Amino acid sequence: MPRRRCYPSDTWDDEWALIAPLLPTPACDTWTGGRPEKHPRREIVDAIRYVVDTGCKWRALPKDFPPWRTCYGFMARWAAAGVIGQIRDQLRKRIRREMGRAPGAVATVIDSQSIKAAETVGKDSRGYDAGKKINGRKRHLVVDTKGLPLFVMVTAADMTDHNAAKEVLFRLRLMHPEITIVWADSAYAGQLVTWAKTYLKLTIKTVSRPKNVPGFVVLPRRWVVERSHAWVMHARRHARDYERLVQHFLLTELTWEFSQFRRGMEDAAASFRACLRTRGPSVICLLWSCRIGATYERPVIPGIRTS
Repeated sequence: MPRRRCYPSDTWDDEWALIAPLLPTPACDTWTGGRPEKHPRREIVDAIRYVVDTGCKWRALPKDFPPWRTCYGFMARWAAAGVIGQIRDQLRKRIRREMGRAPGAVATVIDSQSIKAAETVGKDSRGYDAGKKINGRKRHLVVDTKGLPLFVMVTAADMTDHNAAKEVLFRLRLMHPEITIVWADSAYAGQLVTWAKTYLKLTIKTVSRPKNVPGFVVLPRRWVVERSHAWVMHARRHARDYERLVQHFLLTELTWEFSQFRRGMEDAAASFRACLRTRGPSVICLLWSCRIGATYERPVIPGIRTS
């Protein structure tokens, strides 16, 4: 008997209709064969969303969900197999087409955000950001001009934006060769601009805060990625990093809150709601799959000495 959908984080029917075809074929339906899956995949997806939305422990999943080990196992296997990377790309392209844009983004925006880490995070993957006075991890996010994620990398919080940007931009160039412009703040200025132009053929344009202007100011271009960071922080699980493995920090936590963006816009105009009904649920998996530097062998980056 299917579980009664009673939580705000549960998928809607049209959300699941978009996600289900993009998930891998069950092993029992392949030529190699395998055991039939005991629990519906929709309930497993709902369980992951519940953990992120409420901030509870995996072991504290309500009893009407599948066992927590099953849900965690599906999440880890899908992420390790790169399935979510394919889902992210397909959904992002679909969103951009329905917005009247080309499938591939040409202009992007980059920024970072430091987040506190719990005691479960080891010292080998955490650091102290003296500027923000935060002991934890830092996520480096690249989005298109609509705020849809293209790439995310997690580092210790003590790594500067300038140093992390070389690896972020190098991987971004490999995954999206069509990108030509990257908008950023002044932390990405200096030698990085010359390096990106020489080795990656990328143009970095910095947007600085106006001088002698007190209070909050909406900065051109940069506000897009700041809004994406705000979307991430809507879920309680995102206020602090509890994941022991750095690859699970984004593959699980940083993703699912984007699906809730649609829920808070129900009172918008009908035309805008039509866009959100596709965009909101689609963005669920956009960040889930973003390649994280800690989970792969460090690439050979031109212009950088490797020890």
